[in-house]
Parts: sequence; structure tokens; C-alpha cells
Amino acid sequence: MEKFNPASALFSILYKNNPQRGVNPSINDSATYFFNSAQEMTDSFEGKNQYYLYSRHWHPTNKALAEALARMEGTEAAWLTASGMAAITTTILHLCNAGDHIISSITVYGGTFAFFKNWLKKMNIDVSFVDITNLDEVKKAIRPNTKLIYTESITNPLLQVSDIPALKKIAQENNLKLIVDNTFSPLIISPFKLGADIVVYSLTKFVNGKNDLTAGAICGDKELIDEMIALKDGTAMLLGPVLDSYRASSILKNLYTLPIRMRQHSYNAMYIARKFEENGLDVRYPGLRNDKYHDIMLKIKNHGFGYGGMLALTLENKEIASKFMQKLFERNVGYLAVSLGYFRTLFSNSGSSTSSEVPKEYQEKMGLKEGLVRFSIGLDEDIEQVWQNIEKTLKELQII
Repeated sequence: MEKFNPASALFSILYKNNPQRGVNPSINDSATYFFNSAQEMTDSFEGKNQYYLYSRHWHPTNKALAEALARMEGTEAAWLTASGMAAITTTILHLCNAGDHIISSITVYGGTFAFFKNWLKKMNIDVSFVDITNLDEVKKAIRPNTKLIYTESITNPLLQVSDIPALKKIAQENNLKLIVDNTFSPLIISPFKLGADIVVYSLTKFVNGKNDLTAGAICGDKELIDEMIALKDGTAMLLGPVLDSYRASSILKNLYTLPIRMRQHSYNAMYIARKFEENGLDVRYPGLRNDKYHDIMLKIKNHGFGYGGMLALTLENKEIASKFMQKLFERNVGYLAVSLGYFRTLFSNSGSSTSSEVPKEYQEKMGLKEGLVRFSIGLDEDIEQVWQNIEKTLKELQII
């Protein structure tokens, strides 16, 4: 079977049906759409035609971006949300009912963890948090009422790599859905092609790449997306987390530079990760041959996009991590800020920021140390100069 190339799939679209013949699809900022007859309106609301009804359901600008994302992921369809968390929560609430059980990686984005641990109990939905890389632990967590397995392709912030084909096998054997958040690794990993049923994204990060908006996506079968936006009982339709057309248009234009950007993010991250490793530091990056998850990464990654722009450096304690980040900011290495996928390097102390919603006992269980600094490596042209500034800081603080 021909190997899937997500970038080639993305570039298989040309927008030839644009009435104004612009090379970019037009921005449609209408909230509602007119019908030529009362019967046409009735037929539309009964699903007998494909006319646009109301922008919370579909609008042309979102449709263009959704089609591009579906091509990139190899899915039949996609739907857009106003944030990554909206994509996650909408998907979970669509698939699960009161009394259901979810198995989740213990190492996930802090907002996801908080939603699973603190909010879903309002719906009487129980969640078991497991080491997603321990397949026996995943199997042992399955209950008669388990509905799905949830993980991230590369987990936040410990950069564990999920063995998606192995997890899919477990899911299939137990009639479960497998949901994978691919925010850290667009193009690099294609979860749907590896067996995931649904792929979710925070488009805010690498996909958009500019940190000027928040957005999310849900990619899967057309039947699933149609169910989610059904007028009478679709979760996405009724909860209303739709992305607006201006943001969708902006993301679509940025999407086509993603292959180039991911290669540069990966090149720079590999350079910095190797320097950390050469200096005997505790660095996690799946591109390093000695990394615990390197072999799994080799098994599931697509060729040509590298290993991603994220790496994690564990220092002795939170105090040293704070001093380290402050000095990196002062030396213009990047921003002391949360989020990721920006064209400048971003760094944060995960246990006190993006994973702060995770209780200390869970942080300890997952192996998240208080001195861990998560890096989202930018698109710097002179990565050697960036390293020189990092090295000066490490020596100044007597870390190396």
C-alpha cells in the first residue's frame, strides 16, 4: 500500500470553484443564509439538500478549512471549533453518556486533565488515568462500561510517544473508540491512518503557527461529523462552539506553510536537544537515539518532517528552572510564555503553568518533576546563536 503523505494530500486541493476566482477562498461573514423559496428552507432543515442554513452549522469559509484538514489527516470529514478545548469537550460529550467510563493517558494537557478529573463527574462519567505507554495497564483499566481510550500522539509535557497501532488493537478488541490529540505533531504523525477513530487538534499551536487566535478541529468519519452537527441532537450544533470565518480564513492560509515550518521546528529542536544531551542534561526529545520513545516514534512517524518542535529539559528544582527561564528571556532566546508552535521559542515551567491543573500527587505519579522546563523551539534562522545564549545561561547558573 502506498505510504500516506499528509503534505501531498493537503496540496491535492485547488479552489477552482471560487466564484470571484481568487486563489484564496472568499471570507463569508454571514451568520444566516437566504433561500429562494419556503420549500427550499423546509427541505434544508429536513436534510434534503446541502444549502447553508446558519453559520453555527456550516459556512463556506469553515467548509474550505475543514476539507483541507480532512485531506491532511486522511479522514472523510472535519469540523472546526473556537478552541482546542472545545474540540476535546465536544467530542467527549458527544460520545459519552452518564454512567460511562473513559481511559485516559495520565500525561495530557492540563486543561484536558481538569475537564476529565473535575468536570465530567458532574455528568457521572468516570475517568481512569493510566500510563498510556504501559499497554498492560491500559488493558487492566477496561471496565464493562468503558467507552473510549484517549491519548495524545506525543504527550504534554513529558513527550511520551503513544503506540497508536497497539492502542487501536486494544480498542478494537473491546469495542472502544480511540481518540488522539495530535496538536504536538501535525504532519509528523497521522493518527487516523494508524488506527485512531477521531483526531482532535488545538489549531492555535503549530497548525496556525502565529499565536494570534484560538481554534480547534475534530477529524473523523463523515457519519460522525454529520451526527455532531445534526440540527436536533448534534452536540456541536447545540453547544455552539463554532469557529468564526475570519479566523478560519487566516488558519487556512497559514496551513499551507505548515510542511516547511514543521521541518524547521524539527531541525532546530534536534539541534538544541543534542546540545543538551552532549552536556549531560536530562533532556527528552523523541528524535534522540537514546530517548525512551525513539523506536516507537520511528515506527509511527511520517517521513520528511522530523521529530517535532517540542522538547523538555528537567533541571534540579523549580527555583533553578525559574532563574534559567528568566535569563533566557533577558538574552532574547524567546518568550517566557505558555502555548507552543510559535515562530519564536517559548518556554515554561510545566508543573506551575500548563500542567498546574494536575494535582501534585498525579504529577509525581506521571513523573513530572518540578524543575521541568518545556520548550517549543522556534523557527530561528541562526540556531547556533540561540544555543550560544542558552549555553551562557547554563554556565552562569552552574548547571553545566
